[in-house]
Order: sequence, then structure tokens, then C-alpha cells
Amino acid sequence: MDAEYAITDLRGALAERLYPTITLWNRLEGRPRRAEFDRALRAEVRDALWMLSKQWQIGEFIADDAGSPVLAKLRMRRAPVTKYKAGEGPVQPFEPDVPLEAKAEQRRIQWTWNEQKMRFDLRAQLGRRWNRMLADAGLGVYRQKYRSKYPFTLPAQDEAAEYVYAHPQAWQQYAALAGRAVDGGDLYVHISGGGLASDGIALNTPADGGTLDGVGTALVVWFDAMYYQPNADAAWKPPYLEYQFACSVPGPSGEQVLTADEYPGGDTEWYAFDRKGDPLGGAQDPGEVVNVSTFIPTPIAFQGMPDPRWWSLEDRKTDFGAVKPSTTDLAQLLLMEFALVYADDWFVVPFRLPAATLAQVDGMAVTNTFGERFWITPGGTGPEQDWHRWSMFQLSGGSDNRSPGVSGLFIPPSAATLLDGEPFEEAEMVRDEVANMVWAVERMVPSLTGRGRFGKEEAHETHSYHTRLVAAGAPAPPEYAAPIAYLAMTEVPEHFIPFVPVHVPGSNREIQLQRSRLLRIIEGDPLPPSKVPPRTTLVRQGLDDKPQPHTYFVHEEEVPRDGIRVTQRFRRTRWTNGQVYVWIGARKQTGRGERSSGLAFDTIVPAKSNP
Repeated sequence: MDAEYAITDLRGALAERLYPTITLWNRLEGRPRRAEFDRALRAEVRDALWMLSKQWQIGEFIADDAGSPVLAKLRMRRAPVTKYKAGEGPVQPFEPDVPLEAKAEQRRIQWTWNEQKMRFDLRAQLGRRWNRMLADAGLGVYRQKYRSKYPFTLPAQDEAAEYVYAHPQAWQQYAALAGRAVDGGDLYVHISGGGLASDGIALNTPADGGTLDGVGTALVVWFDAMYYQPNADAAWKPPYLEYQFACSVPGPSGEQVLTADEYPGGDTEWYAFDRKGDPLGGAQDPGEVVNVSTFIPTPIAFQGMPDPRWWSLEDRKTDFGAVKPSTTDLAQLLLMEFALVYADDWFVVPFRLPAATLAQVDGMAVTNTFGERFWITPGGTGPEQDWHRWSMFQLSGGSDNRSPGVSGLFIPPSAATLLDGEPFEEAEMVRDEVANMVWAVERMVPSLTGRGRFGKEEAHETHSYHTRLVAAGAPAPPEYAAPIAYLAMTEVPEHFIPFVPVHVPGSNREIQLQRSRLLRIIEGDPLPPSKVPPRTTLVRQGLDDKPQPHTYFVHEEEVPRDGIRVTQRFRRTRWTNGQVYVWIGARKQTGRGERSSGLAFDTIVPAKSNP
């Protein structure tokens, strides 16, 4: 080799790249030592236990020469939802363009509370929108007139104005809007109630009246499209603190009614419905469609499943061998048996169904690899005593177990994604065994600003406000001569609303819970004690009814020992057609157990701590 191509330090030459033409290869290849390949092609397995396990895994020990399905023909009947009924309300055509959550949960926006204005956020929003619409219509000169017709006016600072002056945040927003903005809430209520936007407005020209009325109608249309709300809270049942509604689909043997008697709010899934109830009535829509479709069955595959092939190894993404269930843990035992033993026996036959559809399978013709054909009927169609009657996604017949279930799949028109706002109302129904009664604890109450505030803070500020008013006009209380004092009853926070057990005449229920009210007792107050009103619309049920308030009862069985928690908030979703829906929805959940209000009678306390 020529001396100039001889490399004495190969490592240094590679590191410094002195000779770019130097290339290295490392190759590992098998080198046969014999001319025969018989042993190499045997694929010998020396672990007999592994071989037996693979045979057990794919069912070789059963000695059943069953073929795999290669073709399937499915006969399915499907019918769309055609009718809807909210509670005891009238039957109406079903609206497929509205999410079922919005349709069932929607509640009215409360503009007043105890004859006082509320929802200042929406009132100001409507007022700003009205000013912009007047400007766009060339009627901006009427802004001041509407500001005088629908004003924000600060009330006098007295006991009746506690909702304003007892809470700094409410007073600040009220003062900021007073004399500066149009109360769009009063304008909206007037127009939506049948009035005209030009009522009570001095017109500059007679032609402006029709234009103002048209702008007022557009304002109502805009707000109704922005916030979805019903004419009445028909689906919400106050005695049960949950929703009740029903829908129906046509069938060959008559109308099939799907009832959601105990819908707590949240998501309308298939398990919220039962097949029961009388037909909704009206014209029967023959909308049932029969489909016969041909499919190629596809084996089910999931992570960690045993591989059905002989010479394949599992990926171990899910190590079922590491699962150590208890002998009484039936759920895990069934899951392991399905995954390790019968995973190779399940196939998927895809079928796409639209929302708001009840689909029922009549049967399926399956052809296997041996050319045999089998007619398979759906599970869950046997008698009630037959254990084969159970089926996944089957709708029950309600409380009557003798009623046959629907051997099909109901796909409600539910929203895919829901955005929930912060709750502006939250009430807990809890049992107090010491006081032998039920309390509705208003943990979150709506404020004038529209946002929710902690009920404990609102109650403390309200009580302090009334105490200051009494102290300002009353003489100082006399000092106690004795070191102790007799206390007839301890105070209960004002956000605790009592529900006492009573018997309603004419009712077959032994006990119902009737809403009551405590008295606000302030030492030195010359006026008779006033009743503490509830702040949430969930507990105020019936108090704002006209012309006469109504008593509110809750069924005693609706409040278990764990209690219940009911919240109310704005919910938002985007439907399949792109339209956005915003509504007020309530939701019922399990509570946190029993609580005590601290109520006690006939106690002796130190005089210095006596209020």
C-alpha cells in the first residue's frame, strides 16, 4: 500500500475527519454450519406448559370445530322520536334541532325576587343592546326617554332595602347603573308580555312609533335566541327536586313511550329512560324504517388482549396477569374471564344510527367458514325468569319487573360537550336528627350582580345590616345584674331554611316536608320580628306566585340520610347545526351527610355573652 494511504492512527483520523472517504460497516449475519436446514425449520418448543396454555387460550380443549363468522346480514327496525312531553305539560312535536339537555332542563330567568329587581347583569346587557339597536335604526335621540321610562333607581335605605345596602358589591353595581343606563330587563318583560316598545314614550314623529315597535320585537328575538328558556318550568318537579319528561317513538304495535321520571340533570344518556307510561296520544307518525344490511364481522381488539395467533407475543400494555382480584370481586373476575378466555369469540358488526332514534334488532343471519348459516335473535327477549333476559343497553320496564324490556338501543339527542358556568344557586337538603327536622342550607345564593355568593356571607351581612338599623334608633340595653341569663332559643344562621314534617290533608303520604321560615329576632327592635325569606329560587318555590303565594312541600323520601345537593347554573353547548344554546339548568346530586344547625332551647348562658 502506498505510504500516503497508510493510516497509523485510525481513531484520530475518524475524529478529526482527515480522510472523508473512510467508511466503516458493522454487519451481523448468520453463518450456517450445516448444509441441512431441517432442525432450523422445526420451530421447536421446549416449554410444554406454554404449549398447553396456548391451546387452552384458543379453545382447543373444548374440541369444538366451530367456524369463524365471515358474513352477517342484520335486520334492524329503527324509528325516530316524534313527540315530547314535559311533566304534566302538553304533548308537543319533538324538535331534533335542539339538544335534549336544553329541552328538558331549561328554566325561566327570574327577573325579580321578593318584588325586588334581580339579574342586573342581564338587565344591563339588554340595556346596552337596546341603545345600539336604537342607534342602528337612527333613533338615538330616544335613549334619554327610555332611560327615564325604564330607570335604575336606588331605593331608600331602610329595612326593605337590605338586598342593596347590606352587601357592598350589590350597592356598588346598583349605584353605578342608577341614572346612567336603561333597565333592559323591564323593557324585555314589557314587550314579551304583549306590550309595545313605544308605550309611554313621547314620539317626535308618529312614524317613529312603528319603527320603535319593530326594534323592540327584534330585541326580544335576539334575547330569546341568546338564552333558551321555556314558557313555563314544566319539566322541573319541585316536590321531587328533579326533572320528569317523556318522549315517544312509533312502532308496529303502537306508540312506545320512553319516560325519564327521575332525571337529576347533567347528561341525558340512555339509562335515564324507562319504557313505561301511557301513550302520549295524538296522531301516530308511521316513521319506522326497516333496514337489512350486509357486513363482514371484525374481531374485537383491545390493548393487552391475548394474541390468537400461535407464534405471536402479547404487547403487555395491559397486564391482566398482574390483576389480583378477590374471590368476591365478581366484576374483575368477569372482566378477566372475558379478556383471557372469550376475547377471541367476540366480533363487531358496525351500524351507524342517527341521534333521537330507537333501534331494535330483529335478528342476524351469520355465515361461518364452513358455509353454515345461523339465525341469531337478540339477547334479552326471553321470559323474566330466564337469566338470558339481561342485555347491555336494554331499557327496563320501570318499577314493574314483569314488563318486558326494549331489546334495542335508544340514542337520545344528547350534546357531545357541555360547558357549565359557576353555580349561582346551591341548596343542600340535610337532616338534623337533634332538631328532628330537615334544613335547606342555601350555600350559594344569587346576588344583584347575577353571580352567586356564599349564603353564609350574605346571611351575616343581612343580619348585621338590620342590627345596625335597630341600634341606630334604639336606646342602649340595660346591663345584666346577674352573672347568667336565660336564653329561650339559640340563633340559627339565616341561610338555614327549615322544613318541618307535616301531614297534608287528602294525601296518601304519611309525612311530607313543608317549607317554613324562622323569625329574625334582634334585641331592642320595636317592630314585630320579620320572617327570614329564602334567597334561592330552588327553595323560594311558590313565594313569588301571583296573586297568592303557595306552600311548598318536598316528599320526605327525597331527602335521605346523606342529604341531597341541588345546584343551578348556566349551561352552554353547540349543536350539530352549529347553533349555540345557553340555558339555566338544575342538577341534583348526593349530599354530604347529616348536619346540625346548633338550634337549642331553654339554655343558661353567661350574661356577658348574651346578645
